[in-house]
Amino acid sequence: MSIKKPYRIIISGGGTGGHIYPALAVADEIRKRHPDTKFLFVGAEGKMEMTKVPEAGYPIKGLWISGLQRRLTMKNLMFPFKLIHSLVHARRILSQFKPHAVLGFGGFASGPIMLAATGRGIPTLIQEQNSHAGITNKRLGQKVNRICVAYEGMEKYFPKKKIVFTGNPVRQDILDVADKRQRGLAHFDLKSDQPVLLILGGSLGARSINNCIIEGLQKLIDARVQVLWQTGKLYHEEMNQRASEKDLSAIRVLEFIREMDLAYASADLVISRAGALSISELCIAGKPVVFVPSPNVAEDHQTKNAQALVAKDAARMVRDAEAPAALVDTALELMADQPGREALAANIRKMGRPDATKDITNEVEKIIA
Repeated sequence: MSIKKPYRIIISGGGTGGHIYPALAVADEIRKRHPDTKFLFVGAEGKMEMTKVPEAGYPIKGLWISGLQRRLTMKNLMFPFKLIHSLVHARRILSQFKPHAVLGFGGFASGPIMLAATGRGIPTLIQEQNSHAGITNKRLGQKVNRICVAYEGMEKYFPKKKIVFTGNPVRQDILDVADKRQRGLAHFDLKSDQPVLLILGGSLGARSINNCIIEGLQKLIDARVQVLWQTGKLYHEEMNQRASEKDLSAIRVLEFIREMDLAYASADLVISRAGALSISELCIAGKPVVFVPSPNVAEDHQTKNAQALVAKDAARMVRDAEAPAALVDTALELMADQPGREALAANIRKMGRPDATKDITNEVEKIIA
């Protein structure tokens, strides 16, 4: 049976940028190939996808759903009611929109719509960004048609015959950062004859990384290291205030960096959390990195993500609890070790999958056909 175009595609997932941005990258690629495609995103009410997706030019509907907490809370007691309500709403969305395919990018927001779609036999695909599968995707893996993954060895979570190794989609402007160094330095008003340390803790920020940097800031200044520091929204004011007594002529204390391609291009070394999206971007950018995995994520998946790179000598890792004593010193050691940085950069670049977005879109076309 041939599918009548235009395609109608539902895309779900959210809660964090790591679920939202890959979903948007795939939507953009589908739209590029099939400009008349009708899209509908499905997210969780009150979460960041409800603003980020419309900003990118796509319609979205929210479900009354939230994740299970790791302790007994009122939210957990409400979970069964939210799930039933969301499943009913999801079935209504499917009946009204009549999609040719439903795609899930992880996070609890994708559970109800993906379950409803598999129950109706609609072609389905999920994308697992991490080396440790999330609880929603693990449950969906038995039911969906295709599972796109970013790490090897995912057969321990999913049926082997459904898995396609694609990597994680990243923003297109990161594919060519090697040619943008001078532009990046000029944009952030940095000097070309002093090394640049880029610090990332996600859009909201990472308290432990920020505290390590503020405590070690004088060491970095004394070593003549320029610092491009994304503090995150929650900590910007506090960090600015605490840093104000230092000589900040070579320090850029920023709430959020929009021009990530120029930030990567400027950097000689990166300190970062180990979320799936950050790792994928660093692999494509080919930058030496010290990961500080967040301990506050489900099943400690960021540590597992980082260990997958450390095992291939493609990154260094400092555990969150060890960061106050070790993080700035580790960064300074690497800054003084150019061959070491070059080896890390060469190895992390080998793990990049620049065609991930195209490869996932190919799989979407196959399940529709």
